[in-house]
Amino acid sequence: MRNSFVKNTLALAAMAVASPLLFAQQASSSVQLYGIVDAAVRHTNNEGVGANSSLTKMIGGGMSQSRWGINVTEDLGGGLKAIANLENRFLTDSGTTASANYFQQSWLGLQGNYGRLTMGRQYNVLFDLVTSTYASFPYSPYMEAYKPEIGMALGARANNMLKYTAEYGAVRGALQYSFDEKDTTTGASARTAGGYLRYSANGFSAGAAYQNYNLPQNAKVDAFTLGGSYRMNALYVNLGYGQNKLKGTPTALDSAVLASMWGGDTNGGFTRGAATKRDMFKVGFGYQFTPQLNVGAHYFHAKQKGSPVAADNGKADFIVAVADYAFSKRTDAYFGVDYTKVKGGANIALGANGARDRTGITAGLRHRF
Repeated sequence: MRNSFVKNTLALAAMAVASPLLFAQQASSSVQLYGIVDAAVRHTNNEGVGANSSLTKMIGGGMSQSRWGINVTEDLGGGLKAIANLENRFLTDSGTTASANYFQQSWLGLQGNYGRLTMGRQYNVLFDLVTSTYASFPYSPYMEAYKPEIGMALGARANNMLKYTAEYGAVRGALQYSFDEKDTTTGASARTAGGYLRYSANGFSAGAAYQNYNLPQNAKVDAFTLGGSYRMNALYVNLGYGQNKLKGTPTALDSAVLASMWGGDTNGGFTRGAATKRDMFKVGFGYQFTPQLNVGAHYFHAKQKGSPVAADNGKADFIVAVADYAFSKRTDAYFGVDYTKVKGGANIALGANGARDRTGITAGLRHRF
């Protein structure tokens, strides 16, 4: 009897372990682990303490921000799927998280014949349109170490978001809405709404997007972008335009949130001050010389105004060129040179040392899995 009891117990345990696997197979469920590990050495002049100083450092993401993530898909039948994504961003040089949000994406939803609906923390419509339609480089949407265009994307992501995306032939559109959960202490949550429409066929892509962003306490930002790109064999060309406009009288917290979106070294170091409007024009190209070697160059021109302090108003020019060599489908090396120059008020200088121009050189290695 004892042997029979043991056999039955083992059989039940085996069934308990196997049943989720059997169910997963029946439901055609899949879980995919993916990621990017990127590290680079970056040298800049006119940065750091003192006039004409230079800075050399290792950075945890030169071409891409390092990350690991999990994609989940389950076939529910009748063309309907359950989908989910969790993605953590980290710095390869130190092993620390890249932001206060442990998961930079954390969403789930349903996808069917009439599009997909997702909810959680995810990319906003401005970021979606630019990176999918007129990205700076054909082999990587932008350079992580130097990305002036992302300063116009209102943080690129939003919390508490509902997003609906549908695609019919060459046309794709999306709508987003994120709930305002009244976080007036840190500004981590805010109400947003917007959408985009794009067309892509035969190497040509074009689109436009609009989004508003209610700042935590008293003001809001209206943003829109439009542009297009064309791919012809090895050649890729693109151009785009974007605008952010502040409405209302911002509080100190509102100003800090907007400054974090517009500023930062990776966004070219073009600080906001009290400006209320920023426009940016961008144009660039890429060329694939061999299956392994890609090159690209991009030019951005930005202008901000609206501050009662004249020293906050001015212009900035950004130039970046990158060569990328692929050792395999997963591993590549890159070398980039960027240049920033500001004109106008003294408050838009590139850092505390008052620099008006800066050159950066970045060399790194990237692996995808």
